[in-house]
Amino acid sequence: MNRNSDWMQRDLASLWHPCTQMKDHETLPVVPIRRGRGVWLEDFEGQRYLDIVSSWWVNVFGHANPRINARIKSQLDELEHVILSGFTHQPVIELSERLGRLAPEGLGHCFYADNGSSAIEVALKMSYHYWRNVGQPQKRRFLTITNGYHGETLGALAVGDVGLYTDTYRSLLLDVIKVAAPDGFGLPREQWVEQARARFAEMEQALARHADELSAVIVEPLIQCAGGMRMYPPEYLTWLREACDRHGVHLIFDEIAVGFGRTGTLFACEQAGVRPDFLCLSKALTGGYLPLSVVMTTDEIYAAFYDDYETLKAFLHSHSYTGNPLACAAALATLDIFEQDDVITANRGKAALMGRLAEPLRDHPHVGDVRQTGMVLAIEMVKEKSSLTPYDFRERRGLRVFRHAISRGVMLRPLGNVIYWMPPYVISDEELELVAEVTREGLEIATADA
Repeated sequence: MNRNSDWMQRDLASLWHPCTQMKDHETLPVVPIRRGRGVWLEDFEGQRYLDIVSSWWVNVFGHANPRINARIKSQLDELEHVILSGFTHQPVIELSERLGRLAPEGLGHCFYADNGSSAIEVALKMSYHYWRNVGQPQKRRFLTITNGYHGETLGALAVGDVGLYTDTYRSLLLDVIKVAAPDGFGLPREQWVEQARARFAEMEQALARHADELSAVIVEPLIQCAGGMRMYPPEYLTWLREACDRHGVHLIFDEIAVGFGRTGTLFACEQAGVRPDFLCLSKALTGGYLPLSVVMTTDEIYAAFYDDYETLKAFLHSHSYTGNPLACAAALATLDIFEQDDVITANRGKAALMGRLAEPLRDHPHVGDVRQTGMVLAIEMVKEKSSLTPYDFRERRGLRVFRHAISRGVMLRPLGNVIYWMPPYVISDEELELVAEVTREGLEIATADA
């Protein structure tokens, strides 16, 4: 009996998969994975798949990385978990200290959660609660840019703007102010700053108009990942930091997807030379091994909650697995690899190769944009190139790419009409060349009848 088929049947009888219309699996097989090594995943029949999307952007140093494995195994023999309220442990202390040294100066306090959406909830609540604690409870609204994505719990959804995720739940969400995103879609890179400057005027106006009621601005620095990998220049973050300071509004950077080397620096905000009031991190924090997220914030914000219990200023937010020792051990091993292997420098060569391999696709009649920031590269398919007219989402052009790629042993998982490469940093040049070849083939198949 085909072992893959057996696992598929058992899966469909018992599971409800995330971000999935389950009816699709009447014709699109679930891929059961038995093991992973490096950038490759393997099913129960021995078929291998190159994980070019880093298993939802989390895996940076390959599957079953021996150094991360060893650190987790060592920790497992000592302490698997302990409540973090009133107790502490070595891995969470060491991780907090190291993050404090690595992050932009001044982010000296770490608050842990289990996943990216939860980190966003923490940052939103903490910002609102700060203003309440300092006597400005009217500052309770949030400002963000269109096409953003910050997670799928209700608070995180509210500050996002990808209709596929938010529209159904609109009546449940906070009333958030949104201004146009500064992305440079369809423009050559040298015009990105000019485009961002023009769009920033709307942000400046919104801050001036709503400053008295605004708690914070929240953005994804440099890349709006779930919003189709739309990209914008670091100058926008510099202007935004200055404007938030001038208007007395917090700045939250959601680096859950773009942190830890994805954009060419350890943290994306480094490229703008600015520090947010809240820095949200997750995904690659543990090398893709275990759920963990952290919100880093300033001494000033921490101090606003530091008081006698009776004042009720404490931040009474918690998760059962906050600061889990095994996850912290994975994160420490991940940071060791960044430090010992000079990963950021090595990634520059890989990023340059990615750019060279994708460059010929710019001339394709149904490619509207090829854009790249660091180790993230996106190819956007369009129905009509000169006007950048998109394909109707119901045509599911990206699904055609996925079907072809999986038949060729590459796990490309487009975002709608956007094909993207977001590989583990351990990918080889030859493996990137395979990805480029399969992408070209998939693009031809997906657009053949256009």
